[in-house]
Amino acid sequence: MSRNCLLCGVGGQGVVLASRLIAYAAMEQGDFVRTTETIGMAQRGGAVVSHVRAGEEIHSPLIPVGCADVILAFEPGEAVRCLPYLKAGGTVITNSRSVQPVTSSLGGGSYSGEEMTAYLREKVSRLIVIDGEEICRKAGASKVLNVALLGAAAQSGVLGITPEEMLEAVKRNVKKSYIALNEHALKLGADAACVAGGEQS
Repeated sequence: MSRNCLLCGVGGQGVVLASRLIAYAAMEQGDFVRTTETIGMAQRGGAVVSHVRAGEEIHSPLIPVGCADVILAFEPGEAVRCLPYLKAGGTVITNSRSVQPVTSSLGGGSYSGEEMTAYLREKVSRLIVIDGEEICRKAGASKVLNVALLGAAAQSGVLGITPEEMLEAVKRNVKKSYIALNEHALKLGADAACVAGGEQS
C-alpha cells in the first residue's frame, strides 16, 4: 500500500527537511521511497512543493493529481493552491498563518490566512489547523514549524508513521544540539493536532 504526502510552503520554512524526515521514517519501516522538490523563482521566499511517496513499488517521485493522501501545508494559501493533488477523503494539515510567496507579492495579490482556512473547511473532508506561530513562541524558536507540522501529522495517523518513529527520524537527522528543541516542537505539534481533532485512532 502506497502513501503519498505533498508538502508545500515558502522557501526558508524547512519544507525540504520535513520531507526528508518523512522519507527517512518510511524507509526505516522498510518502504521504498521516492521524493522530489519543485522550488519557486526565489529559493528563499518562493513557493516550495515537495513530493514524498512511500510503498512497496513506486515508479515516479511525482504524486499524480488527485492522489495525495495528505497535504502538509506550511501556510494556508499554498494548501489551497495545491488542493487539486488531494485525493477524495484526503487530509490537509496546515499552519493557520499566511506567509505569501514572492510570486504572489509581485503579482499584487493578497489574502488572509482566515480566508484560505475558511475555503479549505468548505472543500476538505478532514482539515487540521495548527497555530504554528504560537507553537514556535512556546518552543522558543522560530524555525521549528516544520517539525511541529510533522508532529501533528504523526499524531493524526495519516502518514502511517507514529510520533515515536518521527522522533527517531529527528534524532537521526538533526544536529545533537537541536534534538531537545525539536523534540519539544514535535510534542507541541502533536498536542495541537489533538486539540484540532487530529488524534490518532
